[in-house]
Amino acid sequence: MRAPLSWLREYVELPAGETGRDVQAKLISAGLEVETVEQLGAGLKGPLVVGKVLTIEELEGFKKPIRFCTVDVGDANGTGEPQEIVCGARNFAVGDKVVVVLPGAVLPGDFQIAARKTYGKTSHGMICSGEELGMGDDGSHGIIVLPPEHEAGTDAIELLELVDEVLDIAVTPDRGYALSLRGVAREAAIAYGVSLRDPALIDVPAPNAFGYPVKVADPVGCDRFTARTVTGLDPEARSPIWLQRRLQKVGMRPISLAVDITNYVMFELGQPLHAYDRSRLDGPIGVRRALPGEKLTTLDDVERTLDPEDLVITDNSGAIGLAGVMGGANTEIAAPATDPETGAVSGTTEIVIEAAHFAPVAIARAARRHKLASEASKRFERGSDPLATSAAAQRAVDLLTGLAGGTADAGVTEVVSPSAPRTVSMAADHPDRVAGTEYGRETVVRRLQEIGCDVYGSDELIVTVPSWRPDLAFPNDLAEEVIRLEGYETLPSTLPRPPAGRGLTASQRLRRRVGRALAGAGYVEAPSYPFVGAEVFDHFGLDADDPRRRTVIVANPLSDTEPGLRTTLLPGLLATLRRNLGRGAHDLALFETGLVFRPTGDETVPPRLPVDRRPTDEEIARLQEALPGQPRRVGVVLSGARERAGWWGAGAPATWADAVEAGRTVAREAGVELIVRQDQHAPYHPGRCAALYAVVDGAETLVGNAGELHPRVTKALGLPERTCAMELDLDQVERAGGARPTGPRVSTFPVATQDVALVVDTAVPAADVERALREGAGELLESLRLFDIFTGEQIGEGRKSLAYALRFRAPDRTLTADETTAAREAAVAAAHASTGAVLRGA
Repeated sequence: MRAPLSWLREYVELPAGETGRDVQAKLISAGLEVETVEQLGAGLKGPLVVGKVLTIEELEGFKKPIRFCTVDVGDANGTGEPQEIVCGARNFAVGDKVVVVLPGAVLPGDFQIAARKTYGKTSHGMICSGEELGMGDDGSHGIIVLPPEHEAGTDAIELLELVDEVLDIAVTPDRGYALSLRGVAREAAIAYGVSLRDPALIDVPAPNAFGYPVKVADPVGCDRFTARTVTGLDPEARSPIWLQRRLQKVGMRPISLAVDITNYVMFELGQPLHAYDRSRLDGPIGVRRALPGEKLTTLDDVERTLDPEDLVITDNSGAIGLAGVMGGANTEIAAPATDPETGAVSGTTEIVIEAAHFAPVAIARAARRHKLASEASKRFERGSDPLATSAAAQRAVDLLTGLAGGTADAGVTEVVSPSAPRTVSMAADHPDRVAGTEYGRETVVRRLQEIGCDVYGSDELIVTVPSWRPDLAFPNDLAEEVIRLEGYETLPSTLPRPPAGRGLTASQRLRRRVGRALAGAGYVEAPSYPFVGAEVFDHFGLDADDPRRRTVIVANPLSDTEPGLRTTLLPGLLATLRRNLGRGAHDLALFETGLVFRPTGDETVPPRLPVDRRPTDEEIARLQEALPGQPRRVGVVLSGARERAGWWGAGAPATWADAVEAGRTVAREAGVELIVRQDQHAPYHPGRCAALYAVVDGAETLVGNAGELHPRVTKALGLPERTCAMELDLDQVERAGGARPTGPRVSTFPVATQDVALVVDTAVPAADVERALREGAGELLESLRLFDIFTGEQIGEGRKSLAYALRFRAPDRTLTADETTAAREAAVAAAHASTGAVLRGA
């Protein structure tokens, strides 16, 4: 919400000399989030005056139309002579009043004006557009053409109200009243301790039976509807400058007088209005739910298929507006049109004004359903003041009759569903107990009365909530009002006393260890949104029946292209990788831990949980049954150099082996040794993909995959070749590690090292040989490392040599040479029996 300070001063008597920054500080202390104070006209310096165009000469021989004008600027130029100006705009004619900036002036952006020669003429100043003056576009995309009544030489800075301060307020969903100057003024009046000149306190005629007929078929969706009629309007009447400028300052573009007035009243009082061309209405106005398949063309010229839950405005022809969101094109106010033969001007001369109160939930759902957020829907969905409809309609009638020469029809229509004011019971000391300080009953009552509440009672207060505050429904809401108005800064600062506990769970401790281990290995954590689209699975090359394609679809996704919840961490990680590559980073190693969502198809319909009590254990169990599986995963992606080149050496690129090692790093934090086997699993390269297994409940279980991405995948995603990734099921790894991981035992006795080179068939996985060596070596084996793989003529075709370093150590003695040799030979024998391995050179 943008609130011009000059407009705010009409309703609140602010201290003289009070700046926008001062008001910002006051409103922030009262709980309104004023994000910025925009200084309009900052750096603007005159002379900037009204000018009358005397002559226009079209200059020929240039690529674009150029005009040489003489303009009467009165005595502003010091001579009284016409000012010669070169201008390229075409939307003005001889006799028009325009805005002229003269030499010596400075426009916003430190644009200094001086006489200069251009297009063969000397231009002594400039004829200005709204954008050049910082006013924004008025819809003409050209020069400002002023009404003819303004005299040449008049100061345009004051006339156009170019110097002002505008408060930009971020209004939270519970404070819909602050989406109006009336609401902001009320907060400012409380903050400064002055009275409020409420613009809604105007004389309103009583309803009668002579107004335009209205039928409300859905009183729940529309509990109040006011209709007023104005006739005899001048179709040529334009919005005055002050009205246009106020709309521009709050961020609206002036359109026409009738529309500008409805927008003006909406920003002034917070009550959205809609104006109908009475001649285009067919019968009574109605309010009902839309019919199945019913269509409506809205003011943005889009034909929309309505939902049966949509609240619509109708006449005998059908739907003429999406209630509370946007009107229909078939009853739009007609723009003035001039008959080329007679010169007569035609347009809308009779208007029916609608001021209604709609159910916030219905409007919010309709706006989101049709992706049609408007200034009106923004206010209705936050809760507008139902008692402001009559005043808003009267305010619009007064402006139309005063500015367009119309006559207010005697008929006043009001359709009202009976309702009682909302009351809340609250102990007088409840705010004291919530804040932990003592305000006292008098302060509590005074603050509640300042926001418009009626308060009765002594120890137990009966508070009648004002109609413009639908957010005040419980004692805590009232306590919050007292606390914020007294000032959050006055609350005592006390440290909470946490209850005794057992600290982090084992799962939480594991996740922290994993994060620290990966960070220590050079990875950077990069959390991402858990949303995916089907397109990424096509890029991954997943089969049609791959379970990763079965996603949970979000009912109201942030993006239509990503409506599903992720089934793997890789899409988000790879998107982050691509984004960083596009910003100039080339050597990247990223990781993320988070949940994925794997539906099975057996999920039940979730129950609707109560809000007035705690759900029962059975209800919670049924809710859990409706949820998809949510295993926790850890994933990494790598691209570029794993070790950078420099004076210390050539460096090393990231390879699939680094991805596998990242999986081992994660598993070691849980006390698990992974079993690595070759695999084929999208989106990895079939020849550079590893399956990662762990022993879970006594059985080898696939817990993840690692490797290099398939070239087709990297090309489709716009990633560098040789990009690698790893993803591991952290829940399964935790189960494999048991409840408490044990640390390594450190022996003080020396280590005995034995190397062994084994020749096996090329198809035999190194992991199988390694497992056999471990089993055969027994308890004396401390560690085993593959340090060389060799293929060549020396060992024969279809064969490979695997060289391992075996470290033996006993916890209680120094091993003898015979013990070390025996353990080595036992390991080789086990490898031979399991994989057919033979010693190289034997």
